[in-house]
Amino acid sequence: MSPEILDNVAVTKLDELVSWCRKNSLWPMPFATACCGIELMATGASRHDIARFGAEVFRFSPRQCDLMIVAGRVVMKMLPVLQRIWQQMHEPKWCISMGACASTGGVFDTYCVVQGIDRFLPVDMYVPGCPPRPEQLIQSIIDLQEKIQREGTIQGKEFETSEYTARKRALQE
Repeated sequence: MSPEILDNVAVTKLDELVSWCRKNSLWPMPFATACCGIELMATGASRHDIARFGAEVFRFSPRQCDLMIVAGRVVMKMLPVLQRIWQQMHEPKWCISMGACASTGGVFDTYCVVQGIDRFLPVDMYVPGCPPRPEQLIQSIIDLQEKIQREGTIQGKEFETSEYTARKRALQE
């Protein structure tokens, strides 16, 4: 073979290539309320530039997204809407719980505020803080990208495990 052909050829496993494509093209679906939503918007601004991670395309259609970022408190009235959006997203999909309110209910220990969205949705990454800084959200996206690169397969076998196929208690009819 000629040297110029060898310079233009890369050999890799198909699973690694697909995982690399998935991790570098995350399209977030923002579900933002209150102060965490402001920090989420700041992450997309030029100062923090979430575009360097391939996640700058904030889509507001669940059928075009593969990453849901729940930022802020979720009340019981919003929960069916959040679950419907999650169900409309195509596999593979991931979820980031941003802030103390989304993760544990925060300071709102009342009957109408959900005390952690992980009771209703499978959460991949938690971002602590009240509200968390944009740097923390960027770090969680980097950690999520590492997770995607580790576990991805072209056939999607990781999504057939009992962890992914079992419906959450609140989603059961």
